[in-house]
Amino acid sequence: MRPDLRDAGGRNIIEIIRAMRAELRKSDRKVADVVLKDPQRILNATVGETATLAEVSQPTVLRFAMAIGCKGFQDFKIRLAQSLAFGTPATHSVLLDTDDPETVAEKIFEYTMTSLDWARSHLDRTALRKAIDILAQARTIEFFGFGASGIVARDAQQKFPLFGVPCGAQLDSHQQIMIASMMKQGDVAFVISNTGTTRSIIEIARIARANGAAVICLTGSESPLTSYCDVALIVETLENTNMYTPTISRIAALVVIDVLSTSVAMRRPIEDQARIHNMKRQLSDMRKVQPI
Repeated sequence: MRPDLRDAGGRNIIEIIRAMRAELRKSDRKVADVVLKDPQRILNATVGETATLAEVSQPTVLRFAMAIGCKGFQDFKIRLAQSLAFGTPATHSVLLDTDDPETVAEKIFEYTMTSLDWARSHLDRTALRKAIDILAQARTIEFFGFGASGIVARDAQQKFPLFGVPCGAQLDSHQQIMIASMMKQGDVAFVISNTGTTRSIIEIARIARANGAAVICLTGSESPLTSYCDVALIVETLENTNMYTPTISRIAALVVIDVLSTSVAMRRPIEDQARIHNMKRQLSDMRKVQPI
């Protein structure tokens, strides 16, 4: 059964409206649309003014507020103000076919920054610490993912070997099963899936854990995958299905990988950190243009 989105506590009311829009009555959707189009204007509008903008009756506006889980119109405006104080809502940054390049740039930057801020505020710090502890003590680390998650796995695989830990990032499903089947205690399986419902990724987590490996998942919400993991890093983003919007879940996941790799690096011995600095210096030397 789908959870009641109205029970989302302090969740951004703009995002609740977006998520519930398809389930609302036709007249209520008209109110939802004017809110999503210009939430700042609705914040300063009366019930009557909102009804006029949406071309509905005043009782419809009140019914809309109740339908999305508010106690009334004033409660709705309070929660709307809180949402706007948090930052530009992602729904207000949805791209239109008529947008010029400057508007596209502005909306995508706003969308990305707001979504990342949302992900940061909802990240479980306890789970983050547990994941860092496990990764810092790992004998080997294997990253698993498909599609956009595979890109994140590859990025992680490039970072963690710098700390003296053998890493892999197999993207082929057969190779993934083979690697997971050979893992053992002391190894870490880091599985990445935004939906947490990909069957092959769930199977990899199950196999690796059954063989004694520690399993960490990076996912977008509580899902079937999390029940097979020792630590679940839930990176909630303001993703939507607009065809033009960037894959913010991937961007947020890459940021979390940076947090994990940096935190692990800071725990390494001084001599290891010196080797990393030396490696970066050598890379910098390679980028310098030599005089002819």
